[in-house]
Amino acid sequence: YEWDNHRFSPQKGFRVLLQTEILLRFINVSCNAVAQKIYVELNNTVPCVRLLNATHQIGCQSSISGDTGVIHVLESEADLEWPLSKGPNPPYMVLLESSLFTKSIMMKMKNASSRVAGVVVVPKTSQPEFSPHTTCPNENTGVYTETYDHNLAHCNTTVWNPRGNGLSYEEFDFPVFSLKEDNETEVIKQCYFDHNRVVNGSGLQYPLCAMQLFSHMHAVTDTATCMRRSSMDFSTSPVMVCDPLGGYNVCTFIRPYNSTAFGHKENESVVIAAARLDSRAFFLEDSTGAEGSVSGFVTLLAAAQALREATQEAPPTRNILFAFFHGEVFDYIGSSRMVYDMKNNMFVIDLDNVHSILEIGQVKTSINVWTYKCMDIRSNNNESVTNLVKNLQSSTAGLNLSFVETGFSQPLPPSSFQRFLRARAIPGIVLADHQTDFNNRYYESFYDNAAHLNLTYPSNLSPEEQLEFVTDTAKSLTEVATAVARALFKQAGGNNSQVNKINADPKTVTQMLYGFLVRSNNSWFQSSHQANALTYLVQYLLANLTGTATNLTQSQCKKPDELPNESTYLYSYLWVQGVVPPNSTQRESFCVRTAVRLVKAVSPAFDLGDYVSKEYSTWTKSQWKFIKARIFLVASRDLEMLTLGVGVAVLFTSLLVTYFVSTKADVLFSSVREPNNTAY
Repeated sequence: YEWDNHRFSPQKGFRVLLQTEILLRFINVSCNAVAQKIYVELNNTVPCVRLLNATHQIGCQSSISGDTGVIHVLESEADLEWPLSKGPNPPYMVLLESSLFTKSIMMKMKNASSRVAGVVVVPKTSQPEFSPHTTCPNENTGVYTETYDHNLAHCNTTVWNPRGNGLSYEEFDFPVFSLKEDNETEVIKQCYFDHNRVVNGSGLQYPLCAMQLFSHMHAVTDTATCMRRSSMDFSTSPVMVCDPLGGYNVCTFIRPYNSTAFGHKENESVVIAAARLDSRAFFLEDSTGAEGSVSGFVTLLAAAQALREATQEAPPTRNILFAFFHGEVFDYIGSSRMVYDMKNNMFVIDLDNVHSILEIGQVKTSINVWTYKCMDIRSNNNESVTNLVKNLQSSTAGLNLSFVETGFSQPLPPSSFQRFLRARAIPGIVLADHQTDFNNRYYESFYDNAAHLNLTYPSNLSPEEQLEFVTDTAKSLTEVATAVARALFKQAGGNNSQVNKINADPKTVTQMLYGFLVRSNNSWFQSSHQANALTYLVQYLLANLTGTATNLTQSQCKKPDELPNESTYLYSYLWVQGVVPPNSTQRESFCVRTAVRLVKAVSPAFDLGDYVSKEYSTWTKSQWKFIKARIFLVASRDLEMLTLGVGVAVLFTSLLVTYFVSTKADVLFSSVREPNNTAY
């Protein structure tokens, strides 16, 4: 409203508000248009983020306003001299290909961080070997400690990952990003060659090409600090400073138990078949874990499918639990959670119900699979271990595969099984493709991918044809899955007459490898579930491979307890998208009845509030406001100062003019009044 001689005019007030809104919108659009002309946004990047545990923090971050530097493309390690000492325009944003992404180069830049604004990695060419993990994975949370088999603690006998350089566990006070898009890489390089590259020692000419990275992390110091800060936010919209790492384990029994009846089951004996789901890399989102994790859980999924028919026709006397553990790379989050729940009557069975454990570790393509057995001095069940090894070795009939025992003195490799042994002397074995240290040259790095697992396809095949093409790797893992399924059936007390009928399906194995490592957006994965999250993909795949298709409608699938013959206490009900038939555009969706469950996989340390725990994982991931990367041209310092000076001069001039006009307003402008007879 506008007042005039103690009266107001709604019409004029509305006009002013409307004009103001239009002006603000115009300014906003104009600012966005100007920003688009100044900056080139990089939309396909992956940042290194900050992780914390009980004692310290690792990872990377930018300042709160982002870090900016002149781009320098690193062509060799000797070329570091320019950004670290000779270059006249620090700080620099260093772009390097993954072949130069080594600990040596990264530590040199870390030690000269005042001249380095950030690092951008282009993941193209691979190195002969590269593992940014430690040499002794999960060394403080396994079974070997100062109080039990101390001679084997801290990898004293076997250094499992001798290539590990620990780069993923360093802290960098500048942002480090990975580029995922080739086109963006070329844009950056072209900008560098056009503006920044020094030719024959000649000086650089402005403007220069610069980059700005935003990856400011909220959490600092350690897990205890960030969890305390999160709990102290009393605002109506609290901001979490950090979140515990974890997620869900995926589990299923061949004979389901009541999901609400926790604790010991009388006269029940269970064989656990396990594999880990997760992997990591320096850039968390760049992790595929082809050999490190995918080879193992794909083999176990195939074994579960192979056992479906045999266990229904001739159920073994013991139950079998298929467990896919999440968060194992961060001090065994998933397995330690299951053990904790079993000990505290928060799971459908307890540790006394566990008969034995068979775990599948890294199983690349190998004729020999090594069997690590635990002959525990605390256990009276070492005969069960021997029987399990015999069951494995006798299950290779007709297969181009053999299981070879390691020596008695050989410790268990890093494995989920160790968390069970830490709580109870349980017989079990771990299968792996290495006799001593890892064969995996790229353990927990972004090079552990489809190429490393030798997934190759004829060049003339379409994506859908590649999906169906059975690779040599798929054939090898199918044989391992077949032998594992047969051994589990025997270990569970199954009828020997059924054993040779148990065979894994190579087509299923090749489709899973293609989906997890090559192209997740394929027709087979889409027929199960649209989600890309690994845990949910495995949940739906396991449900499809082991469950039963029903005639329930989608509404009935959501509320099966309303039907007389269905029970959510025993089963889960999942609506599966199904395939698109030929000459149709509609999927044939259906409801699957399955024993597959998602089980919480968050470290018990967070339930107990023990953020400095030495027994359980304390890993957390920092939260952040936004992640962004962009490039632009930057003027010389002299031009920037000149522009600033002109801007300040214009500002003061406009203030003086405004002041003069306001003091002489009665002379410069005549007052226009509204008629006295205006009606309202």
